[in-house]
Amino acid sequence: MEYKITTHNERETIELAQNIESEKFPNMIICLEGELGSGKTLFTKGIATALGIKENVTSPTFTIIKEYESGEMPLYHMDVYRLDGNVEGLGLEEYFNKNGIVVIEWADTIKHILPKERLDIKFKIAGENKRILIIRPHGQIYEDICEAVL
Repeated sequence: MEYKITTHNERETIELAQNIESEKFPNMIICLEGELGSGKTLFTKGIATALGIKENVTSPTFTIIKEYESGEMPLYHMDVYRLDGNVEGLGLEEYFNKNGIVVIEWADTIKHILPKERLDIKFKIAGENKRILIIRPHGQIYEDICEAVL
């Protein structure tokens, strides 16, 4: 199953993220793909806001991962753009079982270690603020989330 959602501005992208967050559960995995400036970090900010995280959420391009634990559930935000698939010794897999929400930007880079059950979202730029999001749930729980909020 695949879902196609169009957002026309940043507010709508944030609202979509917040709707998905409303169905959160421990060890939720959200994988984001899309070119630079397509809305991946903005989407993550929407999830963080819904969790009650007050810290400024920025893309962890150079640190690879940022942990936000001040909300109602931990948020682990990864940006694996610079890894070129080489993840040995980084312990990224450990985050998949830390009872938080894991959001991974450029997730295709590490697809060989991703859990089979996850939510994939591809962002496509369709105008200055317009985005087309292709959402692919993998696993029944993610199918249920999509049915509930999309």
